[in-house]
Amino acid sequence: MPIRPSKKTSAAKILKYGMVGGGPGSFIGDVHRRAIALEGKIKLVAGSFSDLDWETLETGESLGLDKDRIYLTYQEMAEKEAAREDGIDFVTIATPNFLHYDIAKTFLKKGISIVCEKPVTTDLDQALELKKLAREYNCLFAVTYTYTGHVMAKEARIIVQRGDIGDVRIVMGEYAQDWLVDTVEKEGNRQAKWRTDPKQAGKSNCVGDIGSHIENLVSFITGLKIKKLIANMDTFGAGRRLDVNSEILLKYNNGASGCYWCSQVAIGYDNALKVRVFGTKGTVEFDQENSNYLKVVIKGQPPQIYSRGCGYISPEAAAFSRIPSGHPEGYYEAYANVYSAFADALLKKLSGVKVDESRVGYPTIDMGIDGVRFITKSVESMNKGSVWVDIE
Repeated sequence: MPIRPSKKTSAAKILKYGMVGGGPGSFIGDVHRRAIALEGKIKLVAGSFSDLDWETLETGESLGLDKDRIYLTYQEMAEKEAAREDGIDFVTIATPNFLHYDIAKTFLKKGISIVCEKPVTTDLDQALELKKLAREYNCLFAVTYTYTGHVMAKEARIIVQRGDIGDVRIVMGEYAQDWLVDTVEKEGNRQAKWRTDPKQAGKSNCVGDIGSHIENLVSFITGLKIKKLIANMDTFGAGRRLDVNSEILLKYNNGASGCYWCSQVAIGYDNALKVRVFGTKGTVEFDQENSNYLKVVIKGQPPQIYSRGCGYISPEAAAFSRIPSGHPEGYYEAYANVYSAFADALLKKLSGVKVDESRVGYPTIDMGIDGVRFITKSVESMNKGSVWVDIE
């Protein structure tokens, strides 16, 4: 079973972390910091927050860091933190995609464990190399596929694994947003600017940014591996070079079929990630915008709505629940659950206990590699004229 997050802070050690990225204008950096703060297990002590010196200094000072642990480059941060007796236990990478590989490689070679935003890299070979380096330097490596942290996503996984809905036949996944309907990157929106720039985002925007969440959540819930896929990727908006809307058909290793739709130009949708899994005995449906509940239908029975925090939830999922049912948990808590599981695993490792990352409660580098492969193959299919391509 996965390592469960402890409900109490370790009296022996509070983990220390540093952050690369997450400076002014960063949405995700602040999310990481706020989620980590929910735990009480981890303290921010160092950072290199921007490629602009003044932004790094301003951010570090606003967060109350010691001046000698605010670094103008991540290379200096890795070097000096590794040399300190009280150096960081891990680093969080919250930068645009193209920087992930170099930053992770630099810290891994100093023996510092990693928590990295997805996609873990923009290149499959680089992702595979990071896994090799993590093993070589005895580091843990988490990738923040946030939605696996939701209690009811974990419950959906257990329901499928238990065989409650039988053999999986069909998977439908969608992730719809509307924030790129207009070319807001031309109006100074920093989040849009780097995501729509191939030099910073990589080969894909929409599939890489949100389609990869569908792939990961489906894999997490079902345990299925993609055998082959065919992708259509649309680029809407004057001057844009990367996709903002995509449809992908899939075949899985058990013979099941899947269909994913991800869009950032779907007017009327905020952050609508939904996964429906249809089996031979029933169906399970997880809706991120209604994440405290899970729809379960068993053949011949009325539809049921499971509520997070109730006594009938499996112990493995309930271990990640923070408050009673009826008090909504959401995005920050999901992130916090990822960090809680990572912190518990890292504390075990630092105390001399061997950690098997195939049994932990956070998304691992292997999930990160699967995500990069999914993005790579989707782009390959599109570039070949939207044809079926095999997943190696």
